[in-house]
Amino acid sequence: MNRPRGEGPERSGAGDRAHTDAAFTALLEDSAEELYESAPCGYLSTLMDGTIAKINATLLDWLGLERAAVVGRRRFTDLLTVGGKLYHETHFAPLLRMQGELRGIALEMKTADGGRLPVLVSSVIKFGGTGEPLLIRTTVFDARDRRAYEEELLHRRQEAERARAEAERAHAEAEEARRQAEADRVRLADALAVLQRSLLPDSLPAVPGLETAVYYHTASADRLGGDFYDLFPLDGKRWAFFLGDVCGKGPQAASLTSLTRYTLRAAALHDPDPAAALTTLNAVLHDRYAGGGDPRYCTVIFGVVEPGADGEGAAVHLASGGHPPALVLRADGRADYLPTPGGLLVGILPTAPVGTARLTLGPGETLLLYTDGLTEARTGPNRDDLYGEDALRAFAADRAPASPQETIAALTGLLESFGDGLDDDTALLALGVPAASRPPERPTPPPTP
Repeated sequence: MNRPRGEGPERSGAGDRAHTDAAFTALLEDSAEELYESAPCGYLSTLMDGTIAKINATLLDWLGLERAAVVGRRRFTDLLTVGGKLYHETHFAPLLRMQGELRGIALEMKTADGGRLPVLVSSVIKFGGTGEPLLIRTTVFDARDRRAYEEELLHRRQEAERARAEAERAHAEAEEARRQAEADRVRLADALAVLQRSLLPDSLPAVPGLETAVYYHTASADRLGGDFYDLFPLDGKRWAFFLGDVCGKGPQAASLTSLTRYTLRAAALHDPDPAAALTTLNAVLHDRYAGGGDPRYCTVIFGVVEPGADGEGAAVHLASGGHPPALVLRADGRADYLPTPGGLLVGILPTAPVGTARLTLGPGETLLLYTDGLTEARTGPNRDDLYGEDALRAFAADRAPASPQETIAALTGLLESFGDGLDDDTALLALGVPAASRPPERPTPPPTP
């Protein structure tokens, strides 16, 4: 008897599919408990007071702890370093209670052998049917790869430099080495550009009753800068802003910049007083870096502005930790510095004094914050003079009154005029009250012979 065409292969194919489906089903028969215990991230559940009620094997293995010594005996904060505890108590826990969840918070956990484990923590509160909080569920991700990525960036740059040096020794190998070095440089520059953008806000938010403007100059495309700024709302009336400069360059500076920006934002939401925000930042930086023999620090000026109604002006409260003084462009054509004496570098000492100041911006007046890349630009025929604060004040006075946009535009042109004398990153942030009616523009003076 003749078999219909295709009958044999069809039965064989059906059998193969059944065998494959059975194999996949066997692989996917992990229980929910197995998936929880062996997940590639840490899980734990705590009572509202922080007592650990459940923890998975992954996190226990990372920390080198036994389940019996943890569940019901320790709180979540007992797993953190001293700095992590301080941050949890002053920022993490209050924000979690207010918002109900927090995601991607950088903390450090301590291991049984005394080491530190950098982690990213996300927590969410579970509520009962009547809205009462029952417990906190937390996910912990190992963040050691982030540091490894920074080391890889540095390694890439060193490889490129070695390739360029070898190219000078042998012409036959020079062209290939040059192409490889250029390819590495492009990849490094692209990676650094992406990372640099992640350290700064994409744009400034619109602030009712205020005009704002910002500019950031990167001195080198293949080195991460340490200047930073931000502007964000505190409540329905007040806005916080800051601008600063961390020590060093490269991946280490980027890590410090990220920690500084997040700490200041979290501190301002917890306590909007500018001096309190800088005090918290000093404690975090000193605890994080001072004990490792490689202290890290920054200069920063932090402020809170409250615009008045109907363009009546804006009240500003500033605090400074060793940062160059802010410059005020007045409506009557003056330009004056706003001293904040006594403030020291943030992060060097366990406790650091903070300089404070208050002012009221009237209509047509602008507050300018800047980093020292501007005042320390090298000028003169031999590039051996510094531009300086006196020259900056005179430059601003020649253009006052000026809106934030006009001020930043003028300073951008000034920075470009420095050419290779501008060898440091520079950040500019200007806030001002719109003028009720703008005075006529001053005539441009003729160039000096």
